[in-house]
Amino acid sequence: MQQDEVAARVRQVIDATGVSAREFARRIVIDPSKLSRSLNGTRRFTAAELARIADIGGVDVGRLIGTTAGTTAGTTAGTTAGAAGEVPAGAAAMPSTVRSPSPSRTPSPSPEGGRPLQIVRETVRLIAERGFHAVRVADIAAACHTSTAAIHYHFPGRDELLEAAVRWCMDEDTRRRAEATAGTRHAGDELRLLIELQTPRTEQQRRQWCVWLDLWAEAARSTSVGRLHVEYYRQWRGTVADVIRRGVGQGVFRPVDADSAALALTALIDGLASQVLATEPGLPGTGAPAMHDALIAHVDACLTAPASG
Repeated sequence: MQQDEVAARVRQVIDATGVSAREFARRIVIDPSKLSRSLNGTRRFTAAELARIADIGGVDVGRLIGTTAGTTAGTTAGTTAGAAGEVPAGAAAMPSTVRSPSPSRTPSPSPEGGRPLQIVRETVRLIAERGFHAVRVADIAAACHTSTAAIHYHFPGRDELLEAAVRWCMDEDTRRRAEATAGTRHAGDELRLLIELQTPRTEQQRRQWCVWLDLWAEAARSTSVGRLHVEYYRQWRGTVADVIRRGVGQGVFRPVDADSAALALTALIDGLASQVLATEPGLPGTGAPAMHDALIAHVDACLTAPASG
């Protein structure tokens, strides 16, 4: 079996979903550039990636690798011996059928967004509650009402699962920012919206920050997670710098160096959020309102252009 044949079948699955390749990459939780290279034939799909593609596309893995012609939704919840490695050129490298890891268990309805996204969402929730190193694969399986074999089928290793969790957090954070600021033309208003989104007022925002703090520690030890961390912060600081640059052009902000100002502001956000999460909620002067006030005061003192007399 040639990898270009696999790529063609994957492309058919993507086309059938009616979404862009970038959106499909988000759904199977991989780097869009990896998906692009695999579709172009310069990179092989891993067996775990094919499992996730089959799940999202509602097809049998055997169809993707060319060993079966049928389309069977929900059959990718099982395990294969080669799930952690790359799919070699021969179709015999993977079984033509995919067995359920728990034959006696009644199949549950497909979770919203498919099994891979459910696994990642529950992983992120558990990381927020317990910290990454306290979360076992068995805990994730229990939260997803499935087996550990099903978790390993989609994400063979713990590192791969952590990377997927980081990527999902990045995508969700970027999506929320885009939705919140859509249609906002005044740069000052947009910057304040971004600050509000980063202020951990709600339980969901606190959970999000708990995950980020845990992932920062992992980024310091893991090259792969570290690369994702660098990429996310490049995008985040770039977003803030673009808003500041636009504000300078609108006369809303002083004529500052936008990149330097964005670096200072995002660092201040991180530091203050860390303090908020490290202290007891409701303690005077240390909560989310105090953080928000400090950030707005920084913007007013260092960025906002003085009112014209």
